[in-house]
Amino acid sequence: MKNTTLTASSIMDLVPRNLINTTTIVLFPLISICLFLFAFSKVAHRKNKEAPIADGAWPILGHLSLFSGTQSPHRVLGTLADKYGPIFTIKLGSKLALVINNWEMAKECFTTNDMAVSSRPKLVATEHLAYNGAMFGIAPYGPYWREIRKITTLEVFSNRRVEQQQHVRVSEVRASIKELFDVWSSKKNETCSSNYVLVNMDEWFTHLTFNAVLRMVVGKRYFGVKTIEEEEKAQRCVKALKELMHLFGIITVGDVIPCLNFFDFGGHVKAMKETSKELDKILDEWLNEHRHKRTLDENVDHQDLDIMDVLISLLDGRTIEGFDSDTIIKATVLTLFSGGNDTTGVTLTWALCLLLKNPLVMEKAKKELDIKVGKERRVSESDIGKLIYLQAIVKETLRLYPPAPLSGPHEFSENCTLGGYHVKKGTRLITNLWKIHNDSSVWSNPLEFKPERFLTTHKDVDVRGKHFELLPFGSGRRMCPGISFGLQMLHFSLASVLHSFDILNPTSELVDMNEVFGLTNTKATPLEILIKPRLSLNCYENV
Repeated sequence: MKNTTLTASSIMDLVPRNLINTTTIVLFPLISICLFLFAFSKVAHRKNKEAPIADGAWPILGHLSLFSGTQSPHRVLGTLADKYGPIFTIKLGSKLALVINNWEMAKECFTTNDMAVSSRPKLVATEHLAYNGAMFGIAPYGPYWREIRKITTLEVFSNRRVEQQQHVRVSEVRASIKELFDVWSSKKNETCSSNYVLVNMDEWFTHLTFNAVLRMVVGKRYFGVKTIEEEEKAQRCVKALKELMHLFGIITVGDVIPCLNFFDFGGHVKAMKETSKELDKILDEWLNEHRHKRTLDENVDHQDLDIMDVLISLLDGRTIEGFDSDTIIKATVLTLFSGGNDTTGVTLTWALCLLLKNPLVMEKAKKELDIKVGKERRVSESDIGKLIYLQAIVKETLRLYPPAPLSGPHEFSENCTLGGYHVKKGTRLITNLWKIHNDSSVWSNPLEFKPERFLTTHKDVDVRGKHFELLPFGSGRRMCPGISFGLQMLHFSLASVLHSFDILNPTSELVDMNEVFGLTNTKATPLEILIKPRLSLNCYENV
């Protein structure tokens, strides 16, 4: 028997040629179709792929249990970002929320997808605290928001208006410095030879920012007036505003499980209604006072009008998208107070805490003030442009302690793609500014307080929403419109305090940096410091 070896070529020789041709003709189109369908399915899968969902979601409640501890929500979400990356999803009850954590995601979000993320979710607080959405900072994107935003941009936050109100900022800061000096004068004999006096700076910052905003908005000041009636009004208003900011930061059961909206677990809705009623009473009083004043004097110079006067002249008698003029005016004034008062005071408090923890930085700031301003006169707003190191301190404070570390809540109004992931309409957006500001790939030693970084590696980075690695005021259409006013108050107030007083930590213990989270990120304990004057005494006498 003859041995034969079968090879590929010998096998092919045994197959009829016509069968090969027929098989090729049939199989080739089938293979091509299969390859096309496979490729199409991969593209479709990639297109509909959603961002990873964090583990640990509970039935019904979702990831709400993650926020039940003592750690601030932005730090909790920052830890999740270390595990899941710069973009991931959490479940807030029945709602999905997309969390972004680096500057690339923020840039894509607030440029390419800015229109899609320009709306706000309808929250329980929107109904009870924000005049059902009439506060333009909380209002959903649409005709009403565009109209009120246009009015406030042109008439309230314009550079012209900021310049016109310079005398208010300057006089309020100087009056507050004088009051701080008077406290020192009245207590200095109680101290030993050091001449340092203990003061509560939380209270001082609150009074300063409240009076400044109050004068610009309604033309009056409460703190420092020295009448019992005005003092009581001030305390009442400040208490209500603090409660407003706290309640805005609370997630109610109705926000995450709408079908349980009628249950008021925790009594938050009741507190919202009471706070809203108190604030509406105060706003009504101011509005009626202004209307009465206008009937008495119709020839008021437009330059002397406060913001409520301007809003009355622009909006009286108008109805916009179902809101009457009184509601719009009160809601807009409340927006200005909640945005301009609390955030400025909070940032000043964190700045002083960071300086107390870093005395060498404080000394450098004082040295700059002594060189650029001297000790024979008070600092003025025109000096701020020369105080480069002080500006860097403010930037570094805003990086480490942005007033709203999770920014304002956004909601996707349409389906879109972000970071290569499909995002469904109705998904909420959480921008973790704190995590973006502490990204080690952007900031070396990110947890370190180092203002010098804004004089060297990041000297061209500003805070006005165009540099996405630093977004304390947000970005895109819904960024804070009061940036110019906020920065003016921050720079001038901090410069005046550091220029006017030597400051010490009253204890040998480290400064308490614990946070209390609401709509703004406040310090958990009051900031008490020791002060004594460092200028010629005549600088404190004339306000």
